Amino acid sequence: MMTSERFQEITGRYPALRIAVVGDYSCDRYLEIDPAKTETSIETGLPVHNVTRVRAQPGASGTVLSNLAALGVGELWPVGFCGCDGEGYELYRALEQTPGVRMKYFFESEEQRTFTYCKPLMMHLDQPPEELNRLDSKNWHPTPVNLQHQLANAVRSLADQVDAIIVLDQADAPETGVVAQSLLDVLAKIKDNTLIIGDSRRGLKDWPSIIYKMNAAELAQLTDQTSEPEQAARTLAAQTGRPVFVSLSEHGIVGAQPDGHSENRLTLPVSGEIDIVGAGDAVMANLTTALAAQADLGEALELANAAASVVVHKLGTTGTASISEISGKLGFN
Repeated sequence: MMTSERFQEITGRYPALRIAVVGDYSCDRYLEIDPAKTETSIETGLPVHNVTRVRAQPGASGTVLSNLAALGVGELWPVGFCGCDGEGYELYRALEQTPGVRMKYFFESEEQRTFTYCKPLMMHLDQPPEELNRLDSKNWHPTPVNLQHQLANAVRSLADQVDAIIVLDQADAPETGVVAQSLLDVLAKIKDNTLIIGDSRRGLKDWPSIIYKMNAAELAQLTDQTSEPEQAARTLAAQTGRPVFVSLSEHGIVGAQPDGHSENRLTLPVSGEIDIVGAGDAVMANLTTALAAQADLGEALELANAAASVVVHKLGTTGTASISEISGKLGFN
């Protein structure tokens, strides 16, 4: 178990860190609906929901970036794009206002639309918000070649300037987001000299051998193994020569080293209503920051687990975990 002194030593290094977050950034828009103001449309006879508040924040890769900012990381480099539309304006402005963010490698594209999650929330008195059907806006055509090259060159330029690179693929269809083959080719060239950790909702099968972060289903798909996750993670780490991290939902997080060493940190106790949205982003941010600050495997898992426990208790938003909140979860406050 980590001591309070060791916690202070690791987190005390965070302000000096420089981390790039490469991936698909979304504009998360929350529409807060007052059910007491529900009307019936004269034209259609359908219910009309009245929105009483609209708020927006960076989502997808932007959630990981926000978690890094909450940890006090000194320099943050988003690598991605938005469209030249209203959602893109909101997203760009929100990123720009995030402490520590450098926007040099975040591009605006006239050919792409801004990846947007629109989340209607029914706001009931003295109850958690009720999320209605989400409305998504995505790109379904390939990312323009010139934009792919800009993104790949950005990663190549940042390799010598940062302490770690996080790569997140959120696109539903290949080559429609930030992580295209040209970018993976750059990762393959810089991986031996840079701490890189990656996650993809479509799996990591064709990715270079970087640090993998995934869930149990993705691990099983990648390894074709029916063995329990910790053993499969050890096997994969030995094959790639890099650590492997596996989120096991309510069963915690497993980490494995190439030398066969592995550890499992069980989920911390929760109380009351929880919302698991954003927990994986908190895990990714905290694993990366801890490793960049010279934490060992077990320490990185412990910090990530505590951060996830903080975030799941934040309802109606994709939350973040501060150093103070993580410290409290570990019993150091």
